[in-house]
Amino acid sequence: MSLIDTFFNPDVIMSSLPALLRGFLNTLLLGILSIGIGIPIGLLISLVRLYAPKPLRWLAVGYTDIFRALPVLVVLILIYYALPFLGIRLSSWASAVTAFAFIMSAYSAEVFRSGIESIPKGQFEASQALGLPFLLTLRKVVLPQAIRVVIPPMTSNCVSMFKDTSLASTVALPELLKEATNAQSLYANPSPLIGAALVYLIFLWPMVRLVSLLEDRFKTEKAR
Repeated sequence: MSLIDTFFNPDVIMSSLPALLRGFLNTLLLGILSIGIGIPIGLLISLVRLYAPKPLRWLAVGYTDIFRALPVLVVLILIYYALPFLGIRLSSWASAVTAFAFIMSAYSAEVFRSGIESIPKGQFEASQALGLPFLLTLRKVVLPQAIRVVIPPMTSNCVSMFKDTSLASTVALPELLKEATNAQSLYANPSPLIGAALVYLIFLWPMVRLVSLLEDRFKTEKAR
């Protein structure tokens, strides 16, 4: 068989397309849920790490360090396979969303912390001079500026999260790569895996380009 017939067989790719699209929808939903839950939790953790009493700061540091150090696959396996021994049973969807949200929140916390710390302390001092409460200063002065700084790295984290959803197949969740693997076995041909790679590329490439464009834009604004 030729290279085209083996890896880029159009008939096999078209036959497996419904399964790939079904898997892509699961991947999209899983990524959106994980990101939508992880980012707000990450913001809260970053604020605790920066401004809470010391014991809570240590807990926030421990949380971010642990979940940034652990491989995603290990977190998935612990939640799906280990928690039942403690009497906690989660479905494949709940396990995957929980694991990815933990990971996303840890990385988001570090991104938010870095963004907030990049804001000059004079912003707080000026707000205090105007009599603004601390929480209002955060909400109206500091966070709007910090969010502009964190958008590029946060977008990059989102791209990584969508790619990491391919690991959800380990907890029997039929995401894009799982469907492609099943189709590969069905047709005895690796072309569905190439089809899945193309779906990832079409979906994630605009986000990758967006990161570069935002970084260039912020560099230009900072240079002015």
